[in-house]
Amino acid sequence: MSDRRPPLTTTTSLWPAAMVIGIAVVMLAVFLAIDVIANPSVAPTTTLPVVVGGLAPAPSSAVLAGCAQPGTPPANIRGALLVPVGTTATGPVLHPNSGAGDYDCLRSLVTTARSSDLLGFYSAHLQTQGWSLFSRGSASGEPQLLFQKAGSDTFYWVVGITVTGTPHGVSTWTFRIYQNSSAI
Repeated sequence: MSDRRPPLTTTTSLWPAAMVIGIAVVMLAVFLAIDVIANPSVAPTTTLPVVVGGLAPAPSSAVLAGCAQPGTPPANIRGALLVPVGTTATGPVLHPNSGAGDYDCLRSLVTTARSSDLLGFYSAHLQTQGWSLFSRGSASGEPQLLFQKAGSDTFYWVVGITVTGTPHGVSTWTFRIYQNSSAI
């Protein structure tokens, strides 16, 4: 005897799956609305810390203005472009790479202070801005400090202060800032 029944008819509904997706979209919209309401944007501050004692920073770092180009160095690095009061330029702003390759800027300066005071000025001011001192002294024996900081452009930046002479109670020195070729 053969069992001849018609085939079973089953229909699969997509409504349960559509409801799950709909609930997920509604929940996402609710949580995004809560986030926008509960977390207002915060404006970043650019207040520099005050360093007490030692040399005072010049109110304007016009002698290093040639090192600040549009977008370079990045905003979180530009705070390093400072000089102590009594600093004047002894040479032009130099860009050794002339725009080819990594950014590099240097300038010869003179300050009416001892070299130890000058190095102390940069050590105090740059470290309060998050720069790390990673080298003291140069291969030629001149007093030198090298600082490093990660830029918002994903590169490390290096600031070098090299005292080249101390004639008649003043310090001649070189300020150099460059983009390290290694990414963060």
